[in-house]
Amino acid sequence: MSDPVPTDPTDLHEAFRKYESGVRIHNYRVACVLAMIFMPAGFVLDIITLRDRPAADYRHLLELFLGLRLLCSALLFFIWWFVRTPLGLKSLWALGQILPALPSFFISWMIYKTGGAQSTYYAGINLVLLGAALVLRWTLRDSVIVVLTAIGMYLIACTLKGPVPNGGQGVYFNNVYFLCVTGVFVIIGNLVYNGIRYREFQLRFELDQSRALLEESNEKLKELDQVKNRFFANISHELRTPLTLLLSPLETMLHSRDRQFDGATRNLFSIMQANGMRLLKLINDLLDLVRLESGRMEVKREPLEMSAFVKGIAAAAQQMADAKKLKLETAIEPGLGAVLLDRDKLEKTALNLVFNALKFTPAGGTVALRVEKKNDQLVVTVQDTGVGISAKNLPFVFDRFWQADNSSKRKYQGVGIGLSLVKELTEVQGGKVSVESEEGKGTTFTVCLPFLPAETLTVPKTDADRPDQEAPSAATASESGGVQSEEWLGNLYRRAALFPAIAPSEDAEVVAVSKNGSHPTLLVADDEPDMLRFLKSQLNSHYQVIEAVDGLQAVEKVSQFLPDIILLDMNMPEKDGLQVCRELRAQPSTQGIPIILLTARADEETKLAALSAGANDFLSKPFSTSELHVRIKNLVESHHYKEKLSKQNQTLETTIDQLKETETLLVQTEKMASLGRMSAGIIHEINNPLNYATTGLYTLRNKARFLAPEQRADYTEVLTDVEEGIKRVKNIVSGLREFTHPDTEQVHDVEVSEIVASTLKFLSNEWRDKVQIEQQLPARLVIHGNRNKLLQVFVNLFQNSLDATKAKTYTGEKPTIWIEGRVEGDKHIVIVRDNGEGIDAEAINKIFDPFFTTKDVGAGMGLGLSICYRLVQEYDGRISVRSERGKFCEFKLEFPAKNNISVSVNQLSKV
Repeated sequence: MSDPVPTDPTDLHEAFRKYESGVRIHNYRVACVLAMIFMPAGFVLDIITLRDRPAADYRHLLELFLGLRLLCSALLFFIWWFVRTPLGLKSLWALGQILPALPSFFISWMIYKTGGAQSTYYAGINLVLLGAALVLRWTLRDSVIVVLTAIGMYLIACTLKGPVPNGGQGVYFNNVYFLCVTGVFVIIGNLVYNGIRYREFQLRFELDQSRALLEESNEKLKELDQVKNRFFANISHELRTPLTLLLSPLETMLHSRDRQFDGATRNLFSIMQANGMRLLKLINDLLDLVRLESGRMEVKREPLEMSAFVKGIAAAAQQMADAKKLKLETAIEPGLGAVLLDRDKLEKTALNLVFNALKFTPAGGTVALRVEKKNDQLVVTVQDTGVGISAKNLPFVFDRFWQADNSSKRKYQGVGIGLSLVKELTEVQGGKVSVESEEGKGTTFTVCLPFLPAETLTVPKTDADRPDQEAPSAATASESGGVQSEEWLGNLYRRAALFPAIAPSEDAEVVAVSKNGSHPTLLVADDEPDMLRFLKSQLNSHYQVIEAVDGLQAVEKVSQFLPDIILLDMNMPEKDGLQVCRELRAQPSTQGIPIILLTARADEETKLAALSAGANDFLSKPFSTSELHVRIKNLVESHHYKEKLSKQNQTLETTIDQLKETETLLVQTEKMASLGRMSAGIIHEINNPLNYATTGLYTLRNKARFLAPEQRADYTEVLTDVEEGIKRVKNIVSGLREFTHPDTEQVHDVEVSEIVASTLKFLSNEWRDKVQIEQQLPARLVIHGNRNKLLQVFVNLFQNSLDATKAKTYTGEKPTIWIEGRVEGDKHIVIVRDNGEGIDAEAINKIFDPFFTTKDVGAGMGLGLSICYRLVQEYDGRISVRSERGKFCEFKLEFPAKNNISVSVNQLSKV
C-alpha cells in the first residue's frame, strides 16, 4: 500500500523533487544523444558556410571545427555514461549545467574563429537554448544560469575577436537581441512548464493515493461482506435449532389425540405455530441468499410433473386468496408433461411471486399463474390486477432489501428479499426474470427457464404436490426413529417454504361498547392479524377490547368510543403510531386518554419520539404479558383518578362561580337598597324647592304684562330657559325614582332625530362654539320605547362625550361628536362617538356598573351609564362600548325593529 497523501507542502515538494530526479536522468541521456548526433552532423553546415574563404583558411577551419565537434560529442558521450553512475547521480545539478554549456562553448569557439560579432554561428546557441529547454527539466534558477552562461560565452567570443568593424554593429545588435529574447522565452517557458508539471504531479500523486485508499476500502468491504455472509449463515443455522425445538412440541400438542384444549388455548397454539413457520421461512430465505452469494448453491434437476406442481402452488396460496377475497386462477399448456427442473428452487420462485401478487392486490382482484412452453424455454407467468409499480421504481424491484415504501406508515409489510431471491434462484438455473407493470392496473412477472423434457414420465408424488395431505407430526416422527425425524424436519422446511411471508389481513371486529360496562374499554390497533388476536385473547378477560387494523381506523374509533386506554403499534399503514398520538392529543375529547406504544425498536431516539408525540408509556417487542397487564392497569387507574379529579374540579369551579354570582347579586341588592333610601330623601328635599321655583315662575310670568313691549320678548325667553332647567331637574329626579323603583309605562315609536335634537338643545350651553357635532341619521329611524327614558339615555351619553372632550388637549383637530344611525336587518343601530380622552382597557368591563366612575371625586356619581344600560335592556336592546385611550370612545345602541320602516339617508349635516 502506498504512503498517504502528504498534507505538508514541504513533503509534497520533496516527493516532486525525487520524481523529477528520475525523469532528469532519462532526459539528460536523451539530450546527450541528440547533441552527439547533431554536433558532428553540423560539419555539413561548415563545409557549405566556409566555402567562400581562402583555400588554406578553408581547410584549416574545417579541420578545427571537425575536431571541436568530435571532442564535444566525446564529452557528451562521457556525460551520457557518467550520469548513471553513483557519483553522477549525486552530481545531477552540475551535469545539468555542464550539458548545455558544452555545445555552447564549442559553438562560441567557432563564432570566435568565423568573425565574432559578424559570425552566423550565433544561431547555434539559440538552438542549444531551445533544444535544452524542451528536453531538459530545469528550475527557474537553472534556466537563468544556463541562459546567462550561453549569452556570456557569445559575448566573450565577440569581445576576444576585437572591436566590431564599421557597418557590423547592426548585425551584432541583432544577434544579441535574438539571443536575449530566446533566453527570456526559455526562462518563462520553463517557469510555466515547471508549474504545469508540478500540478500534474500533484494530481497524479493524489489520484494514486486515492486509488490505493479505494483498493484498501474495497478489500475491507469484501472482508466485511464475507464476515456478514458467515454471520448470516451461522446465526440462521443457530436460529433453526431452537425454532425447530419450539415448533416440534407445538405440533405434538396440536396433533395429540390424548389432550383436549379449549378454543382459546388452541388459538394461542395456532398463532405460535403460524408465526414460528413465518420465522422459519424468513431464516431459510436468508440462508438461500447467503448460499447464492457465496456460490455454494447447487442446481439439482429432477423430473417434475408441471400440472401437479401448479395445483400444489395454487393449493398453498388459496387460503390467503380466500382471506383477501381474491380470485386465484391457474393455467398450464396442455401436454406439457414432466420437465427436468430444480423443484425446490422453482417452488420458491413461484410461491414468492404468487404471494407477492396476493399481497399487493386489493380485494376483488385477480391473480393468475400460467405455465407454458415458448420455443426452447419454460415460461412461468404471474399476473395480478393490483396496485402496480411506478416506472421510476421498476429498475429496483429485484434489489435486495429494497422496498417502494420504507416509512413507518407503509401499508404492505415485508423485508424486501422475496423478489431478489426470485431473480437469483432463476439466474442460478440459467434463466432470467422480467417485470412489466402499470401503476394502478397491475403487474406481470415472467420467469424463463431452459426447457429440458424429462425422459421418465412417471414422477412420484411429493408433499408439495399434495398440500392437503396431513403432515406427519413431531410425535410420530420421534417415535419412528432417526430416519423419520429427518423426514419430518425436511417436511417442516418444505411446509415453511409454502407458508405465506405475511399473515392475511382481517377486518377489525365491529363491537358495540357501553361505557357503563363493568370492565374498562381498551382499543388495540395493530396491522398484524396474529398480534391483534393475541393481544385480544390476553386482555379481553379484563377489558372491553375494540380492534383497529390501521392508524386511520384507530383515530376514528377512539373519537367514536372514547376508550379508557389505547394500545398502539408504532408501524401501521395509513397513519403510524406517532401520528395517531399527535392527532389524539390535539383533540380536546381524546387528549387525556392514556396511550401505550408497542414497537420492535428499543433505541433511545424511538422512545423519545414516542414520548414527545404524547404517548404515556412505551413497550419494546418482545414484551411480557404480565408487564403489559400491570402497565395498562396502572394507566387506567390513573386515568380514572384524573377523570374523578376533573369532575370534582368542575363542580368546585361551578360552585365558586355561583358564589361569585350570588355575591354580586347581594352587592347589587344592597346598592339598590342604599340608593332607594338615599333617593327617597333626595326626591323629598328637591321637590319642595322645585315647587317654590315653579310657583315663582308663574308669578314672574304674570308680571310680564307690566314690562315695556320691547323687553317682554327677552323676559319671556329667560323665563322659558329657567322653566326648561326646572323641568330638567324634575326629569333627573324622576329618572332616579324610576331607576330605584322601576315601573311599567306606555311606550310608542320615538324618532331618533327628535330625541337627538332635544338632547342637543338641552345641552347647548355646553357644546355650542366648543364642540363640533356631526349627524348622519336616516329619516324616520325610530326606537320603540318611552320618550323620556330614551331622552335620558342620550343626555347621559352626550354628557359623557362632552366630558371626555373637555379632558383632552387637541392639536390639529377639533373636538367632535358623531351621531350615526342605520338599519341592519331587523335591528336599528345608533352610534355615539367622540374623539375625546377615551377609556382605559381595564375599565371597559366595569363601565356600566352602578357607582363606577373614572371622573374625579365630586364630578359624578357613576349612575349615568348604569341607567343607560338598564333602560336600553328594558326595550330589548343592547348597548356596547369600544374605546382606545387618547383617541376615541364609541357607544353602540342596538334596538329591535318593531315595524318595517322605509329609510332614506339624510345628507351629512354639521351643526
